Amino acid sequence: MGKPTGFLEYMREIPTDRPPLDRLRDWNEFHHKLDEEKLRRQGARCMDCGVPFCHTGKLISGMAAGCPVHNLIPEFNDLVFRGLWREAYARLDKTNNFPEFTGRVCPAPCEGSCVLGINRPPVAIKNNECSISERAWGEGWVVPRPPKFRTGKKVAVVGSGPAGLAAAAQLNRAGHAVTVFERADRPGGLLMYGIPNMKLDKRDVVLRRIRNMEAEGVTFVCNAEIGGGSVSDIEPDELLATHDAIVLCIGATQPRDLPVEGRNLDGVHFAVDFLTENTKAVLSGNKTAPAISAAGKHVIVIGGGDTGTDCVGTSLRQGCASVRQIEIMPESPRARQPGNPWPEWPKVLKTDYGQEEAAARQGADPRAYLTTVKKFIGEKSVRELVAVEVKWEKNQNGQFIPREQPGTEKTLKADLVLLAMGFLGPEQSLPGQLKLETDARGNIKAAHEIHRTNHPKVFAAGDCRRGQSLVVWAINEGRAAARECDRALMGSTLLP
Repeated sequence: MGKPTGFLEYMREIPTDRPPLDRLRDWNEFHHKLDEEKLRRQGARCMDCGVPFCHTGKLISGMAAGCPVHNLIPEFNDLVFRGLWREAYARLDKTNNFPEFTGRVCPAPCEGSCVLGINRPPVAIKNNECSISERAWGEGWVVPRPPKFRTGKKVAVVGSGPAGLAAAAQLNRAGHAVTVFERADRPGGLLMYGIPNMKLDKRDVVLRRIRNMEAEGVTFVCNAEIGGGSVSDIEPDELLATHDAIVLCIGATQPRDLPVEGRNLDGVHFAVDFLTENTKAVLSGNKTAPAISAAGKHVIVIGGGDTGTDCVGTSLRQGCASVRQIEIMPESPRARQPGNPWPEWPKVLKTDYGQEEAAARQGADPRAYLTTVKKFIGEKSVRELVAVEVKWEKNQNGQFIPREQPGTEKTLKADLVLLAMGFLGPEQSLPGQLKLETDARGNIKAAHEIHRTNHPKVFAAGDCRRGQSLVVWAINEGRAAARECDRALMGSTLLP
C-alpha cells in the first residue's frame, strides 16, 4: 500500500461520457479516459484492506459479492499508483483472460463490496482494470503466447461467448488442440451480438482478442450448428468421435416470452433478435438497414436490466419517434436499505446510458415501474398496447406475485415492441441429443468447480450451467471447466 492516506486525500473520479445527444449520432464507445495522474490517484485510494472483500467472488443473498474471477485488485491498484503499468497488467492477466471485456461491461460487484464503500464512494476498480488492459494493448504487451508443447488431445468448445472463449484460451495454454464451434456468422457470442457496439466495440475490442487467440493456435469455426437438425449441421456423435472432450458453453438463449393477446402481431420481437440485427448492420458499415429497425417508430421496451437499456439506446440511435420502457418491478431505492447491507450487491436505482440518452432526447426518464402489458393491438402489425399497473402481494402460498390494479389501464402507441424480460435457460436440443441430465430449470447438471456432466467426455460452463448471469461469472466458469477438462485428459493440471 504505497499511499496509506490516499483514500482520505482523493475522491472517487471516473471518466466523463460524451454528451448524450452527441453520442446518439454514432455507434462508437462513449466513455472518455482519465489521464495518468488521475488514474494513479484512483489507485492510491485502495487501502489494501486486511480483509479485502473486493476479490472474494462469493454469492451473498443470491448476488455476486466481490470479483468472481478473483482479480488481485489491491495489488494492481497499488501498481497503478506506483506507475508500474506492465506489472499491473501481469497481475490482471493471472486471473482474467479478458479484462478488456469486463472493464467495459461488468457491473463491478468488486466495487459493491469495496471496504471503502462502507462510508465513502468505493475505489474506481472497474475503470482501473479497463485502463490497465488498454495500456497493455497499446504498448504491445498483449502478444500471442502459443503453448510450448502440444499434448495431442483435441477438445471441442461449443459456443464462443465469454465462457467458451475463456475455456478455449485456457485449454489451448495447456497444449490441447482447441476448436471453437459457433453457430453465428462471427465469433463472440453474447459479446458480439448481445451487447451493442457503443458499450463494447466489436472490431477494436472483441475481434482484436479473437485474432490474438487464433495466433495462439485456437481454431474458430463459424456458421456451425451442432445437432440443429439441418443437413449442413454437425452431429453431436461426430463431435464426440473426433474429439477427446467437449466443453458446452451454449448460453441461456431461450428468451422469456409474453403470451398475451396479440403476441403474434408483426413488430413484436425478442430484444436479442433486435440487438443482433442492429450489430450486423453496424458491422456492415450500415450499408443496409437492420432487419428489425426502430427508425421513425414508437418503441416500447418491456423489461429492465442491461438488455432493456441496450434496446433503449439502440432505438434512439436508429432514429425512433419515441421510446418507453416498462418494468414490472418497483423502482429501486436511491440508497442502500437496512436489509441490503455491505458487502451485498447494492440494490439501488441505476440510471444507465440508455435512460440518460432518452431523457436528453425526450425530456424525461423513459421508465414506468410496476407496470405490465395486457395485450397488443393491431391488424397485421402492432400499433398499440394496453398496459396496466400492478401491485406485488403475497398469494396463499406466501409467494409475492403481481396483481393488476383495476382502473389503471392505459393504451400506448407501439409500432415496435421489444421483449427484454430475461432468459429461461439453454435450448434443449443439444443437451437432449447428448442425453445430459438437466435441473428443474433446464440448466445442464454439472457441479460448480467440477463442470463434468453425466457424460464422461462432456463438460458444461457458463449460463447453460448456472442460468443467465454476468460476463465475469461466465469467464470464471470457462476457466474452471478448462481446468477440470485438462485434469480429466491428463490426470493432473497446472491450470489455475
